[in-house]
Amino acid sequence: MKRRSPSGLPVSKQAAQEPLPILSIMGPTGSGKTAVALQLAERFPIEIVSVDSALVYRGLDVGSAKPSPLERARVPHHLIDICEPDDHYSAARFRDDATDAIEQIRTRGRLPVLVGGTGLYFRALEHGLAELPSGDAELRATLKSELDARGRAAMHEELSRVDPEAARRIHPNDPQRVLRALEVFRMTGKSMSTLWRDASPTGPSTPLAKFAICPPRDALHAALADRFRRMLERGFVNEVIVLRRQERLNALLPAMRSVGYRAVWDYLDGTLSYAEMVERGIIATRQLAKRQITWLRGEHDLTWCTAGVEAAIADISAYLKVHPDSKSAESDLQ
Repeated sequence: MKRRSPSGLPVSKQAAQEPLPILSIMGPTGSGKTAVALQLAERFPIEIVSVDSALVYRGLDVGSAKPSPLERARVPHHLIDICEPDDHYSAARFRDDATDAIEQIRTRGRLPVLVGGTGLYFRALEHGLAELPSGDAELRATLKSELDARGRAAMHEELSRVDPEAARRIHPNDPQRVLRALEVFRMTGKSMSTLWRDASPTGPSTPLAKFAICPPRDALHAALADRFRRMLERGFVNEVIVLRRQERLNALLPAMRSVGYRAVWDYLDGTLSYAEMVERGIIATRQLAKRQITWLRGEHDLTWCTAGVEAAIADISAYLKVHPDSKSAESDLQ
């Protein structure tokens, strides 16, 4: 039997040897990506590869909206709970881990599906990563001394002068990334943002079939506010209390900067009231969603699903039914 493309037309032998696109369910936080993926898993032989920078950390469960143990028992999930909250998980590491997971899933004759909202991770997998200069221990020590003497705000202000684009992305309370960006500038005389744009990506690239789930703005904002309050009811504050007991953790670590966690941390420090914490957590979640939507709007070959979860499931199911690797359709799994 001739293999057919998603359009239903036969593909050539040469095209058949090319990597098939990986189904990618993208979208802002709280848009329903997990619900869509779980329902698709009831109809197709899929396994989920998480593309979420918070879900990699153990112990960040309630506040990251991590799929429950029951949900993870319904369908295999990958790249969840793979490192400790004091680890620094990178896009390069994600690319390697995701590539391995995809190969393993395909070996089992199943379909890998990427699900998440971390744009940099999707980009690293789809296009590879640009190479940046290796670190310089002496320069790094100098920058660390300057940080201790001048403070985080001054170092971030310097970054704003030499690399405004990076300064907009990097929070002033993230000294590790601020110093890395300054290190690159002082080593090369060029901003990290310029080097990222000009450098040729390296490493494997993976074609993606991209679907973006994005409810209307007002509906998404209401859902995010409701979700944050439900997280608090399910024990979000207690989760952060447990994390704070680990001496190696602090509020500046990437894991603790995951949306919502810093607001709860500050509440436990006494710098925010409970009401202020709730407000700040909701605002931070909405800001994250806005950044994710902005990034998605810059993506090419992306199918928008804006009519709700059921409509998104129908659209993606239609794609999967003609996917050359989809060896089972809905009726086969029922």
